[in-house]
Amino acid sequence: MAHQAHPYHMVDPSPWPLTGAMAALLMTSGIAVWFHFHYTLLMTLGLALLVLTIVQWWRDVIREGTFQGHHTPPVQKGLRYGMILFIASEVLFFLGFFWAFYHASLAPTPELGGVWPPTGIAPLDPFEVPLLNTAVLLASGVTVTWAHHSIMEGNHKQATHSLALTIALGIYFTFLQAMEYHEAPFTIADGVYGTTFFVATGFHGLHVIIGTTFLFVCLLRQMKFHFTSSHHFGFEAAAWYWHFVDVVWLFLYVSIYWWGS
Repeated sequence: MAHQAHPYHMVDPSPWPLTGAMAALLMTSGIAVWFHFHYTLLMTLGLALLVLTIVQWWRDVIREGTFQGHHTPPVQKGLRYGMILFIASEVLFFLGFFWAFYHASLAPTPELGGVWPPTGIAPLDPFEVPLLNTAVLLASGVTVTWAHHSIMEGNHKQATHSLALTIALGIYFTFLQAMEYHEAPFTIADGVYGTTFFVATGFHGLHVIIGTTFLFVCLLRQMKFHFTSSHHFGFEAAAWYWHFVDVVWLFLYVSIYWWGS
């Protein structure tokens, strides 16, 4: 084997980008088939292939970074830039939802009754479950920061406990939002209000689930002593993502739940 004279990681050929693309195709087409024909096999196959891809791909990255030493400082720098750009793309993703909400709410059309919320819509009370969910996410931001500082100080026990607490708060948030959706007096089909409400808060809820999964993987790695005080970017990326989810929720709460009601 030739000696590597540079600090960069030349990634080995991997099947997971291909299986991930196939999973995305199966899921999107499967969801469309499910909506129109109530046939779930394609969607289920896509979901199974997606989970398989995620598990295998993350396993490979963990192996490369933790056991094979491929995540050198220049590689970690590239990973940081990649995560920053990914979060920037997510900011623009949610910006579109806020644009749609304010476009509809700042100048309600005559079809909406000229008012916001539109005539016939009973909005949710922002000082009940939404306020509790705000407190839950803000608390989770504190606990994930606690976990980060514990890892940097080499305090394994506190890092594990605070990370587990963050995951519990994320699951509690998802449970509260599911109950809120179940009891909401309007649906996604109720005009522009229902559409903007459920699409914006629903995609945020999906990001909470993704972030919780991200943190759960970090908890498993923390329990296996994968993180050190100087080498823990996997956790840092999860923490950045979680703080992004927190900030988006604050804008959602102020805009859609409080001002929008």
